[in-house]
Amino acid sequence: MKKKDVENSEPSFSNIPTRILAEMVLMIALSSILYLIKPITLPQGGAVTLGSMIPIILFSLRRGCKLGILAGIIFGLVVLIEEPFIYHPLQVILDYPIAFGSLGLAGLTRKIPLIGVGVAIAGRFFAHFLSGIVFFASFVPEGVNPVMYSIIYNGSYLSLEFIISGILIYSLIKRNIFRIY
Repeated sequence: MKKKDVENSEPSFSNIPTRILAEMVLMIALSSILYLIKPITLPQGGAVTLGSMIPIILFSLRRGCKLGILAGIIFGLVVLIEEPFIYHPLQVILDYPIAFGSLGLAGLTRKIPLIGVGVAIAGRFFAHFLSGIVFFASFVPEGVNPVMYSIIYNGSYLSLEFIISGILIYSLIKRNIFRIY
């Protein structure tokens, strides 16, 4: 295999090349910084950020689903450390490593990046949606269906995150700033 083929193939976790590992760490750090800039924050967790998912999604588009999920899980754990919102141990697993790890699903559609953005954010939405139904139903106003509340609550900020991420990723790729593959 040529050096270029090795870099663009999806390595196993045990032998991640140093260059790709450095890229992953950089993208996680950038996502963590962007996560701290929140124009809109919701009371029970969730926020519209300054594109905090974009570096992880880009990394996943460049390096594939497995490494993207790993980067997303690590990013989720960083978010948990930065701003923990702990209600139940299973809620922590759903809202942090699973939700943020799902950003790596963008790597499934590397040839159609905008679909990847949608798949990644839909995965994150689904994890937060389940957490909302199972663990946060007690926060729902009386007379409101917990399923609808979770859809509206999580959809409100993640739909804005999707728009922000979609526009910025489209712009970055269109300008050839990032080579996806």
